[in-house]
Amino acid sequence: MSFFKKVINVFKREQFDWDELEHTLISSDLGVKLTMQILDQLQEKGRKLKADDVIETCRREILDILPEEQPSLEIFEDKPTVILVVGVNGVGKTTSTAKLAHYFQSRELGVTLAAADTFRAAAIEQLEVWSDRLSIPLVKGQYKADPSSVCFNAYDAAVKNGSKFLICDTAGRLHTRHNLMEELKKVERVLAKKDPDAPSERWLVVDATTGSNALNQAQEFNKIMDLTGLIVTKLDGSGKGGCVISIQHELGIPTRFIGTGETAEDFHSFKAAQFVDEIL
Repeated sequence: MSFFKKVINVFKREQFDWDELEHTLISSDLGVKLTMQILDQLQEKGRKLKADDVIETCRREILDILPEEQPSLEIFEDKPTVILVVGVNGVGKTTSTAKLAHYFQSRELGVTLAAADTFRAAAIEQLEVWSDRLSIPLVKGQYKADPSSVCFNAYDAAVKNGSKFLICDTAGRLHTRHNLMEELKKVERVLAKKDPDAPSERWLVVDATTGSNALNQAQEFNKIMDLTGLIVTKLDGSGKGGCVISIQHELGIPTRFIGTGETAEDFHSFKAAQFVDEIL
């Protein structure tokens, strides 16, 4: 059920219940801090509320949180911009990596891919299929090879190809697995040997349907590697996606791209006003 319908249902009751409204806001993944902020704004009105009051207050508060413009993505003249793509298992990380590469390629920005998820042979094969389909250069290693070495070699290939972007697909990992999280730090250190600016971007892929788990994942990954952006998958207009707001509000991490379907074209730059219209 969409956020708008949930709010309408609250106001269909004969007796308005603040606790029910609070539950509705939190269950929409807006986060506790933002929910309390919205409730304070509504209570200050000092009159009988209507559903429209809630929707308009939510819209205003959310738009105040989400940046109007995307943070700029630095493109260098003489070296590739390195984007490290991270996330837990099952969020669509490898597919999002391929779609991101297609997005840049379609704008005539050369891309090289690194299949640095060496823990799953299927992940290497999956990215290879995308690479062949989209005609994008791919650097891969053997199954269970050192992910850092794959990224190291991919950087050289990206320079040789004249690519503007090197996108590194890393293995999905639970944020509670300390040794795997430490491995990401190693990847960063190895890339920095090639270029002190690398990786320029560290983007976390989250699933819009996982609710508050997405915020928990962002908090833990951000402790390890100072995230610079989100890619949000399964944001298909179903009213989900409150995690975008709570992660921006609590951690200051902007959403860069959203995935809305299965094809390479179902991937778009994030636009705050359009997003708010769709979730409300």
